[in-house]
Amino acid sequence: MSIKKNGSAVWQGGLKDGKGTVSTQSGVLSDVSYSFAKRFEGEAGSNPEELIGAAHASCYSMALSMILGEAGHTPERIATQATVSLEQGEGGFSITAIHLETRASVPGADDAAFQDAANKAKAGCPVSKLFNAEITLDAKLEG
Repeated sequence: MSIKKNGSAVWQGGLKDGKGTVSTQSGVLSDVSYSFAKRFEGEAGSNPEELIGAAHASCYSMALSMILGEAGHTPERIATQATVSLEQGEGGFSITAIHLETRASVPGADDAAFQDAANKAKAGCPVSKLFNAEITLDAKLEG
């Protein structure tokens, strides 16, 4: 089975003085603005790393719920925060780490079973796997 979801972005102008918008196929994000200042200078607003963090936290929480459910434990609540570290190195900026912090209420589960499920979810959620994915590109210049 293959499921495809779309996200899109438009950027106008130079790196520091330009601006962009990001949208999702579902319409949950529709022309949400982003810019250099929002990404690197602390200006309020969205940026790619925050979106990656939200995607990773939500994917991880769903994977953990699935793994716990397969072990016979239905969670009441899973709350996960993903902290994405963006650092500048010799080759430019890179995401160097993502720290997942999760808190869960799972009736009937002991800590060993929970820790096992939590580690399996960290390794197995599709967004975790993305960071080792092959990236392909189809680039066309219009105009």
